[in-house]
Amino acid sequence: MLILRVLQPGPMHGYAIATRIRQLSHEVLEAEEGSLYPGLQRLLLEGWATAEWGLSETNRKVRFYKLTREGRKQLERELAEYEQATAAIQAILRTA
Repeated sequence: MLILRVLQPGPMHGYAIATRIRQLSHEVLEAEEGSLYPGLQRLLLEGWATAEWGLSETNRKVRFYKLTREGRKQLERELAEYEQATAAIQAILRTA
């Protein structure tokens, strides 16, 4: 879900995705290579993202990932499920 959300504004390469997740979480969450790249591969296999080779800001050859229409729909589904789960947990914490 986090990768999908970070890709929502536009294409990014893997290192930029990891950096953005770290920045947006105020340095709390870390998207390490061992989970980030398998996650990106899953997005490609599911048809939720596409990838194209390009050059990074430092002139390195990298893959830029971009959400597909189906990826945007998947993000909406995952956000709805997250909101539902969060509400349920909060209800338990308030009343238990």
